Amino acid sequence: MEGFFNSINKIFEFIVPVADFLWDFPTNFQWYSNIPIIGKFSLAILLLVGSGIYFTFKMGFVQCTKFKKGIKILAEKKSHEAGISPLASFLLSSAMRIGPGNIVGVTGAISVGGPGAIFWMWVSAFFGMATAFVEAVLAQIFKEKKDDEFVGGLPFYGMKILGNKRAIGIVLAVLFIVYAMFCIPAQTFNIVTSLSSVVETITGTVYERQSLLYYAITILLIASVVVTVFKGINGVTKVTDKLVPIMAIVYVGITLVIIIFNLDKVPVFFTAVFAGAFKPQAIFGGAFGVALAQGIKRGLMSNEAGQGTITMAAATADTDHPVEQGLVQALGVFLDTMVIATMTGIVVVMASLWAAESGVAW
Repeated sequence: MEGFFNSINKIFEFIVPVADFLWDFPTNFQWYSNIPIIGKFSLAILLLVGSGIYFTFKMGFVQCTKFKKGIKILAEKKSHEAGISPLASFLLSSAMRIGPGNIVGVTGAISVGGPGAIFWMWVSAFFGMATAFVEAVLAQIFKEKKDDEFVGGLPFYGMKILGNKRAIGIVLAVLFIVYAMFCIPAQTFNIVTSLSSVVETITGTVYERQSLLYYAITILLIASVVVTVFKGINGVTKVTDKLVPIMAIVYVGITLVIIIFNLDKVPVFFTAVFAGAFKPQAIFGGAFGVALAQGIKRGLMSNEAGQGTITMAAATADTDHPVEQGLVQALGVFLDTMVIATMTGIVVVMASLWAAESGVAW
């Protein structure tokens, strides 16, 4: 097991510098970073947030005007001859979105940019809802039926939009495969360490990485994934249909209990967020929704708006119209950032962790 963790560390020793360079490009060049205001934003941030703003105005603020319609679609119960229901697709994509990014990402944004970064996270997610809407609609338009399931996503519609050339589809597919292969060790590491931390906290015992505990957790994870995945998309959604609501309710419930017992500190949260949002550090370093580039990285990995990964889940749904799935996926961004991530932010800010002596006094 020790060798497994060492292998992951070696992989990230290569990946992290490359990823940091790409995420920060071209802010890592002095000539660009010297440009007022714009020089603080990397190309990735400009593309992600810029596309969200463009789609918001182009679609007539669809995330606002059709918000209730999206909720209504989730509440509808219809029979589906192929694919999965919009609700199942929503829960599947939420299983992909909600995770460590909702805790680590938010905490990182606050630690770098102060409580005001939360406000800009809301702004970023607001425009990200429009991006998620467009992604999902495209996935639905260009999806293909295979047996009793639908398949599609960015590699599908990317190939068809860009000239319907097979080579383009292959390149996009390979990119996603490589991305997935790198995600496997990363997510495995997160899950194994998280579960082991829970066990250590409960038992009060610290376990070595080569202990039986780590092997047992790994074997359990492998077995559960194999059993679930080999049942196809319907098998996966049967699991996410049950686990995602439980996960969300438990997390929100715990944070609500903390908030209820600290109601006197709620005004402190809103004061800190809105006061800090318009400080120069938050505006010029926060990048419209997450503090500095570090925040936007974690934010993207959290709600995945603009990343293209959610398009696979969006394509599997059987809907009456492609727009329906777009509205559903926009709600996914809302749940992830506006609800789950905000809960984390409230707890962190009310606890004044961001103003610790070892940190920055915002």
